[in-house]
Amino acid sequence: MSEKNIDIAFSSGYLQRLTQELSEDLDKVRNADDFKVESVPFLVYALAQGSFQFPKNDKKRIVQAMEEQMEDEQTNNKQRKR
Repeated sequence: MSEKNIDIAFSSGYLQRLTQELSEDLDKVRNADDFKVESVPFLVYALAQGSFQFPKNDKKRIVQAMEEQMEDEQTNNKQRKR
């Protein structure tokens, strides 16, 4: 997997995990009286900046682990359908 693809996969997984972990807080922000729809891109940008703190080797290792987890889940789903 190329470095660019690793960065893309890591950023996607990072944002998914972050929004899951911060879901209650994000709901509070989104429902605040002074929150505007125009603020969403800035909020996403701010959250995504956290992914840049990880070294390349860690990103690669985490992406590989995410891929293995997805493969395991697919295998388990196939076995359940039998």
